[in-house]
Amino acid sequence: MVFDAEINGHHLKMDADPEWGGTNQGPRPKPLLLAALAGCSGLDIVSILNKMQITNYHFEIVTEAENTLEHPIVYHTITAKFVFRGDNLPEDKIKKAVTLSTERYCGVNAMLKKSANIIVKIVINDTEVM
Repeated sequence: MVFDAEINGHHLKMDADPEWGGTNQGPRPKPLLLAALAGCSGLDIVSILNKMQITNYHFEIVTEAENTLEHPIVYHTITAKFVFRGDNLPEDKIKKAVTLSTERYCGVNAMLKKSANIIVKIVINDTEVM
């Protein structure tokens, strides 16, 4: 049940849960979609914030998804929470960077939103601002 994917010269193992015959040697394929979504937007946002001269912050993206109940089991709702921590972070510029990524630049988001509802949340220093 272990599959090796070569992506841009990098190898990534994927495997199934032990209950389905896997040996837990890698992530499951569907959650990799969430990682791709976070990575795509994350790269955009950091680049945009750098151009806005916003530096010295901690940034993480937390993704969660809800599955359909019938086969094929797919994500019907995905929540992407963009979490920022730091001093004097400009809320307007952070919102702009996240919005540009999620609505214009991130190709993974564009593909996934054709089949799932994507909810975007922004948290700055423990306060949800969007």
